[in-house]
Amino acid sequence: MEERIIDVKGKKLYIKYDFSFGERPTLIFLHDSLGCAQLWRDFPERLSEATKCNVLIYDRLGYGKSYPMPTYERPVNYMELEADLLSSLLTELNIDKAILFGHSDGGTIALITASKYREKVQAVICEAGHIFVEEVTLKGIYDALETYKTTNLAERLQKYHGDKVKTLFKAWTETWTREDYRTWNIEYLLKDIICPLLFIQGDADEYGSLEQVNRTINQVGGTSEKYIIPGAGHTPHKEMPDMIIEKSAAFIEEIS
Repeated sequence: MEERIIDVKGKKLYIKYDFSFGERPTLIFLHDSLGCAQLWRDFPERLSEATKCNVLIYDRLGYGKSYPMPTYERPVNYMELEADLLSSLLTELNIDKAILFGHSDGGTIALITASKYREKVQAVICEAGHIFVEEVTLKGIYDALETYKTTNLAERLQKYHGDKVKTLFKAWTETWTREDYRTWNIEYLLKDIICPLLFIQGDADEYGSLEQVNRTINQVGGTSEKYIIPGAGHTPHKEMPDMIIEKSAAFIEEIS
């Protein structure tokens, strides 16, 4: 895969890509709140090979090998702004047949992008995304904060994010636990998602209940299905990668 830094609307983002499948759709991988391109490991390449689709992985600003975010302070609609930036990235790279695979925050950004930029998105695979704030999500974040304080989590994250760890961790935890974020909700956008949707979630997800899944698939404007994995937590693509690749490839084959 090739890799480089690309300037999108003044933001310098790290991208990793393989466009060798020509006119086939492009799989776009969107990482979670502590993630980056490297933390997907070989999952994107495996799914690309299984589906014969092009692939693009990128680090959001402040993560991985992208440039730092200017501040940890985020507006309530920060994921909507990330969807706007993703649309600009797709335009910059001339990608008009995108299949978005987003995990957690990345799943939410995928849903928002599909609702706002329908002409660019062919399908969405949303893994453990959120459409509203739940108590279980906040509990998971408070638990992560405790882990950050009492273990070597910061040191382990530094391997992937360098000196950006403190800012990105603060951006995630302080935004989600702010009082004004409690009412964040993107359900009003779901009716505008007209492309096929696959929503993947573990039934033991420590950051979200199955309400996130059910309320999403019942409100989107296009076809939708859910894939609930017994015993899986927040990262099924790492816990049970073979199952997720098989299901995702079957979904992509139907729609591409």
